[in-house]
Amino acid sequence: MTDVPEIFLLGFQVSHDLRIFLFCLLLCVFAATICGNVLIVTLVSSSKNLHTPMYFFISHLSISDILVTSGIAPIMLHTLMNNGMTIYFIDCLAQWYFFCSSETLECFLLTMMSYDRYVAICNPLRYNSVMTRTHCVMLATTCWFLGFFISIINTHAASNLTFCGPIIIDHFFCDLIPLLEISCSDISIVKVQNYFLSIPLLIVPTIIIIVCYVKIIVTILQIPSNISRQKAFSTCSAHLTVVSIFYSAIFSVYIVPTKGQSSISKILSLLYTVLTPLINPIIYSLRNKDIKRAVNKTFRKCT
Repeated sequence: MTDVPEIFLLGFQVSHDLRIFLFCLLLCVFAATICGNVLIVTLVSSSKNLHTPMYFFISHLSISDILVTSGIAPIMLHTLMNNGMTIYFIDCLAQWYFFCSSETLECFLLTMMSYDRYVAICNPLRYNSVMTRTHCVMLATTCWFLGFFISIINTHAASNLTFCGPIIIDHFFCDLIPLLEISCSDISIVKVQNYFLSIPLLIVPTIIIIVCYVKIIVTILQIPSNISRQKAFSTCSAHLTVVSIFYSAIFSVYIVPTKGQSSISKILSLLYTVLTPLINPIIYSLRNKDIKRAVNKTFRKCT
């Protein structure tokens, strides 16, 4: 492990007024993200009509988004208010580990949700026999295990980096790519390892999602009713929008990183650390009639 005990995060190097504006904006975004995802988890766990495979995976996705937001928000807001912050290296590794675990978990959960929609639309008669509760629990448990286990490899690689001076990262959280850019040790093995890990983490899930949705679209096109087709396409397009934003940003940052272009990396990182956790509840659940009925039912009980 490096002998340098502290890391300085630059955050967003902008004017004071813009930092105050970004702080208020991001604080509202994070509050809405936490409230929206907690609402989803609460409704799915308490409403019997939401005890279905689709909402089961959505609730786990919401937990993943809560973990991402909770791990990134405090440090991001602190850097905005103080124009940067100092963090111990061990705390930086801990943040990277939990961030990597939750993002890896989200990759696998999005893949499971695509598979669930594939079975529901392409094989509706076999849906109840395939997506049983036991099967769903096994899939979700596998996603959680792989997320936290694979992240140990990435964290171990980061812990072995050495640095030749003060560690100054031009980012708003402890990410692997900025650490690699300022390390004075040989990072070729870490890069090779990163590319190999991208196969099970990104390449395989992306292929599965594409195959599932190609088959879904083909099946939808064969539906005779225009109204049913439009409804199915609307649901798929919303899901694919979130998946496209999430995966395109992840690919751009970790598979084809742009060295030295920190501003682009920060914007791309905001997409999957801020935007997707906020819109996931809206896209997957809050627009859904079942969720609205559950909200109304819960509200009537409270009043």
